[in-house]
Amino acid sequence: AWVVQECPNLVLGFSNLALTRRECIKSTPNQVLMALFMVHYLNRTLAYPLMMRGSKPTPFLVFLLAFLFCLFNGHLQMRYLAYVHPYDPSWFADPRFLLGVGTFFLGLFINLDSDRILRDLRKPGESGYKVPKGGAFRLVSGANFFGEMVEWSGFAVAQWSVPGAAFASFTFLNLSPRGWHHHQWYKARFKDYPAARRAVIPFVW
Repeated sequence: AWVVQECPNLVLGFSNLALTRRECIKSTPNQVLMALFMVHYLNRTLAYPLMMRGSKPTPFLVFLLAFLFCLFNGHLQMRYLAYVHPYDPSWFADPRFLLGVGTFFLGLFINLDSDRILRDLRKPGESGYKVPKGGAFRLVSGANFFGEMVEWSGFAVAQWSVPGAAFASFTFLNLSPRGWHHHQWYKARFKDYPAARRAVIPFVW
């Protein structure tokens, strides 16, 4: 279910690349932004599910909504970058672009590191629940969600467009409630849960 729901990003990404405008594919900022989008979804669609341990069945409605979002957003982001908006080469040195790309990679690192910590919580043969420790989990319960929100916020800044801002906004609205519910679950289950740890935004919420 995970691979199917995420695959529209790759299918639409590659199809838009095949139909790209010359001005877009020759623009270095466009190339970088398209590469960031595709690298994230190559990991999420192909690598991440292969490394998952003990995954649970996905409810059909959740799967359907995720699939439809990926279908819409994959087309929106890659169509904009591959066909609609060729960036001027000078955008590559713009502080907004540099800050956004740097923030994206920070978020990507947090996301990947948090996924690794969650995978390694239980050794083979172990069962039960444990409190994740280390990395961004020192600060928030939903460290993997926080990392992804940082990623797409950086992407939105680097892109400096309505599609990028819409993507970052949806990511926050979708993932922050999930992080908050995880936070409440941990606090209810583990009486010694770290009191200073927040839900999804370090030191704030």
